[in-house]
Amino acid sequence: MITETPQALLLITVGFFVLGWIVAKVGSYFGARSKSKTRDPRDDRIRSLEADLRVAHSSVEKLKAQLDERGKELGETQKIVKVKDASFGELEDTIARLREDLKDSVKKTRELRAELTERAAENVRSEVKLREVETELSVAQASTDLLSTGMLDYNVPQDEADRADEPLEELPAFRAGA
Repeated sequence: MITETPQALLLITVGFFVLGWIVAKVGSYFGARSKSKTRDPRDDRIRSLEADLRVAHSSVEKLKAQLDERGKELGETQKIVKVKDASFGELEDTIARLREDLKDSVKKTRELRAELTERAAENVRSEVKLREVETELSVAQASTDLLSTGMLDYNVPQDEADRADEPLEELPAFRAGA
């Protein structure tokens, strides 16, 4: 019996081992079924927090991309602003220079107008004097012509000589042919 005992012991051990394994499988099957019905609420909270974390990471990545894009746009805009500022500075210089030129031009124009006015006044005066001289010359020429033809006689009778002091309205009219 001793020889058969180790073999029987071996079969009993293997049998109990297989039986234990089967009991463990059945027990885990029923235990998992009942365990899945009674889930731990902390596991759900952990899963929702992990999902929120993944969403937040993706949002952060999108925002970083937008920030980089905005940074590039800002850099380009700053370059444009610098160029515009430089061109505005040049335009202001040009405007200031043009204002000075305009002031100088207005000043010169006023001086030229004053000079032209003076010249026009001189021209008018000289024309008036020229007309006066022409009139005197024509009167002198007419007098000379009348004297040479004998139509004008400066020999005035004595009673007319007395009236020479009287105003011209009262003098007798010019006598032609006397």
